[in-house]
Amino acid sequence: MKTGIIGSGAMGSGIAQVLAGAGHEVTVYDNNPEAVLKAEARLKDTMALLTAKGKFTQEKASGLLSRIRFVPDFDALADASLIIEAIVEKLEVKQAVFRELEEIASPECALATNTSSLSVTAIAAACAHPGRVFGLHFFNPAPVMQLVEVIPAAQTDRDRIKRAVSWVKEWGKIPVMARNTPGFIVNRVARPFYSEALRILDEGLADPATIDRAMTHFGGFRMGPFALMDFIGHDVNYAVTESVYRASFHEPRYKPSFTQKDLVEAGFLGKKAGRGFYDYRPEAPAPVPSEDGALGQMIFKRILVMLINEAADALHFGIAEREDIDLAMTKGVNYPKGLLAWAEEIGVGECARMMDELYDFYREDRYRCSPWLRKNALQKAP
Repeated sequence: MKTGIIGSGAMGSGIAQVLAGAGHEVTVYDNNPEAVLKAEARLKDTMALLTAKGKFTQEKASGLLSRIRFVPDFDALADASLIIEAIVEKLEVKQAVFRELEEIASPECALATNTSSLSVTAIAAACAHPGRVFGLHFFNPAPVMQLVEVIPAAQTDRDRIKRAVSWVKEWGKIPVMARNTPGFIVNRVARPFYSEALRILDEGLADPATIDRAMTHFGGFRMGPFALMDFIGHDVNYAVTESVYRASFHEPRYKPSFTQKDLVEAGFLGKKAGRGFYDYRPEAPAPVPSEDGALGQMIFKRILVMLINEAADALHFGIAEREDIDLAMTKGVNYPKGLLAWAEEIGVGECARMMDELYDFYREDRYRCSPWLRKNALQKAP
């Protein structure tokens, strides 16, 4: 199958690698000729590295490269059966691209957006034939991460979604279905991992290193929230938080942090900038977390129950099926356990009690207990 990718950045190139690895002929378009050349060189370097490490044979690497072409010519996408857009997270820019796509793509061509937080329905609304538009949200790095969120717009034809799910499986990925709501599954449910950690920091209860240690040491997470935000980049992480907050009509749980906003405005974007919550310059001293076990347990339990509460609300409001919610968090962001399974392990009654304790202290809507937790706690009460 001939496929097209719009955007030659890390995500666009990564998706191209996935599709070419599955046997597709892939055309990657970018309107910046210099970006096209850099992307092609970067992919060749990646293939050389994978070959040197023994993960790819020379034949496999050469075959994959032969199935991808990088072009600055938009019309080169005209013969594709599927086109995936992977550009900047700005609604008006994406809508303009989809309008242009309809002028060159065949009527049978499926059009997908890799948006991580924008409304797929709003993107589809820019098209004269929105029934063929849907979301395919890959996770970075796309060749490594297994999960793909499949998001129908309100206008999407049902057959298109069935085909999309089938394609994702053919590419060797794991599809999960999500309703078109702010953040879909992962970027909605994961928000407390960052926002509650920031709240604990803002309250002066602990520093970033101590909060990170609590989540890795007591929770088994691969990275703590501050190390992860630094790794993602605060320009990206803050933008997603702000987008989800705005799109959800200013839901208090997704409220952005002034502390993170300050970092963005200062240009301290994290690891790529040499500074974020941590200082990555060679002369900077290593951060020293507190070894206070009681404090660490408190931090871990508070962030975890907020994550569980968010997952419970996603289920309560029909954002996704229970299995897909847990699958999304373990395969999309490498959580050690599915959050709803974790809730059962702790006890849903205990989770509801912990949420009520936070709400009773803060009296903020941010800490309201999910009706799903409340209902299940009452059903399981003796």
